[in-house]
Amino acid sequence: MLAPASVSDYRLLAKRKLPRMLFDYLDGGAFSEHTLAENRRAFNQWSFRQRVMADVSQVDTATSLLGAPASLPLVMAPMGLSGMLAKRGEAQAAKAGANAGIPFCLSTVGICSVEEVAREAPNADLWFQLYVLKDRGFSENLLARAWQAGFKTLVFTVDLARLGLRYRDVRNGMNGNLSLPAKVRKALDLVSHPGWLANVAIGGKPLTFGNLASVVPSGRKPEDFKAWVESQFDPSVTWTDLDWIRQHWPGKLVIKGIMEGADALSAVEVGADAVVVSNHGGRQLDGAPASLSVLPAISDAVAGQCQVFVDGGVQSGQDLVRALCLGADGCLMGRPWGYALAAGGQAAVENLLDNIRLETELTLSLMGKTSIAELGRSDVLSLTEVQAMSGKGAS
Repeated sequence: MLAPASVSDYRLLAKRKLPRMLFDYLDGGAFSEHTLAENRRAFNQWSFRQRVMADVSQVDTATSLLGAPASLPLVMAPMGLSGMLAKRGEAQAAKAGANAGIPFCLSTVGICSVEEVAREAPNADLWFQLYVLKDRGFSENLLARAWQAGFKTLVFTVDLARLGLRYRDVRNGMNGNLSLPAKVRKALDLVSHPGWLANVAIGGKPLTFGNLASVVPSGRKPEDFKAWVESQFDPSVTWTDLDWIRQHWPGKLVIKGIMEGADALSAVEVGADAVVVSNHGGRQLDGAPASLSVLPAISDAVAGQCQVFVDGGVQSGQDLVRALCLGADGCLMGRPWGYALAAGGQAAVENLLDNIRLETELTLSLMGKTSIAELGRSDVLSLTEVQAMSGKGAS
């Protein structure tokens, strides 16, 4: 079998190894998945300026993310249930991030707890993601646990006032409403993946939501996760309710789920050190624009008052470079490391991240750049600009 060379390769391997319900949960988006597709399409709307005869014998991809050094302008985004993709998946992924020199962000609804991830990856730059929950006391306790374990950056996700409707999850019975024939098909799907059953379902125990073990005892049933989410997400929260976050979190604060300049400025006003321009990977409001498309306006709106990250559709080093040119300080990447984790565990994630580093370095070199600090808007061309250069834009 050929060695995986791209995210598409890892996606194919993950599809083979995972039960359909889990692969679709990882791979899918909301409603018709229009925004999911737009996130990828947006990157292809921008061309690089190729420059030649520059000394690019030494190229540096390193940067600083929220004051901490990183080998790439990249963060491993939080992904719920990623511990169901491989044995103790979040711990494996965190170790891969540490070895690659980039931050790893643990989801509230991970299988591994903050304590386990910190213990297994003691040298990692650990970020923790929290949702807007109704139970403030539970949230405060969870924040204290994360801080004590060694997590120094909090990613507060604000775009889940209600959980998006994901048709793939409905079809696969993640809402718990399965007919008898559907239950039989689900069971057959599970037994047709003996490697996953042996390594994860059996070998990866305990399959509980590590951070939520007291309120969601089982991680084996995604419908339990869905039920807890729907009962706990607080649709009444506004910006004025975020004071309690700063009262109980002494570290860096990142607000994730920003798609408008006005909301980015509101995040700055409540003390955010960074915002993530994000449509939740196309998993929430289908029909929303691609994250990359609104990035320049949001970067202009905050005008350096905080760092600006972007996620949604990021799959390669070339995607990183495009985002940096359009105003991002860094990117969050989710599904690709999930595919790699399912395909081959920590080693595969490390290989993916090494490929992304190489892609970034090569792209910089062929643009005549020696560091990411040299990148700017003038280094990429929109489709309109390319057409104008070729004379097609003339009337």
